[in-house]
Amino acid sequence: MNSSGEFLNASEAARRLGISVKALRLYEQRGLLAPIRTDAGWRAYGPNDLERASEIVALRALGFSLAQVERVLTGDARGLEPALAAHQGTLEARLRELAGVLDRLRGLRAELARGRAPTASELARLLTPPPGLHVAFDLPWPWGGERFELRDIGPLTYITGPLGSGKTRLAMRLAEELGGVFVGLDRRADPSAALKVRPTVDLLVQDGATESAALIDLLAALDQAPPVAVVVDLIEQGLDRATQEALIAHLRRRSAGAPPLFVMTRSSSILDLDAVGAGETILFCPANHSPPVRVVPHPGTPGYEALASCLATPEVRARSEGVRAVRR
Repeated sequence: MNSSGEFLNASEAARRLGISVKALRLYEQRGLLAPIRTDAGWRAYGPNDLERASEIVALRALGFSLAQVERVLTGDARGLEPALAAHQGTLEARLRELAGVLDRLRGLRAELARGRAPTASELARLLTPPPGLHVAFDLPWPWGGERFELRDIGPLTYITGPLGSGKTRLAMRLAEELGGVFVGLDRRADPSAALKVRPTVDLLVQDGATESAALIDLLAALDQAPPVAVVVDLIEQGLDRATQEALIAHLRRRSAGAPPLFVMTRSSSILDLDAVGAGETILFCPANHSPPVRVVPHPGTPGYEALASCLATPEVRARSEGVRAVRR
């Protein structure tokens, strides 16, 4: 990468890496990157910076939190096993899917050898992935009964939008339609439930999280949820930045067969647009009460700018904690 030895500014480097300038700044704040400064004070990224940044991007794609990335880059292997095991599970799921396609392909070739040509529909199904979980229903107020449909629901779905956009009502309706559970903000755990999630708490603390009642209550609520779709209201409630980063990395490492998880959030540490991976979906509820839309986390795509503008750091979110929008 950048073998000519040229130095790039932040915009050029971000474009080369396929991430945002904001992500580069975050890596620098965490001490993972140290670009030089020009005489005018602008950041300049050389070949070594781009190589290090590409390693960070790759590790983030594997599901590592920034704290884990920092340890890996310094040669510390702690916390590698869960992330690698989760990535292995994802690859094995893809292998099972490919094995099914190969079986269909062998069957078609066998039929062809016996003189029967496959139909266009049979050939097309070779390129069609198996149908995933989907849901369709009439939207509640404030949308006025418009039809909503969500197909191919993956392991992790984010629900976000500005205050008063209706995202809580959407979340509750999703839980109802999927036969799942809605985990509200009142999630106080009893002592036995708190004791059961102690190993997970210890793992997250090792990854930089701060142990707190809010974290224990949340993990206990997730642990006690039945094996169906789980929808969590404002998952970052009461959690600092490091805890949010460790938590979302942990949730990304769930097994491939885990029930779908929907998390409501307005935190850029939970919904890091540069770290959203395969199997993750973003549902955005616009401020003007247009129907919720599925947004692809890439600059320039429909809805991206509105989505990015409603996310903020945990420090900013803390200043508006408890604020609720009221519509007369």
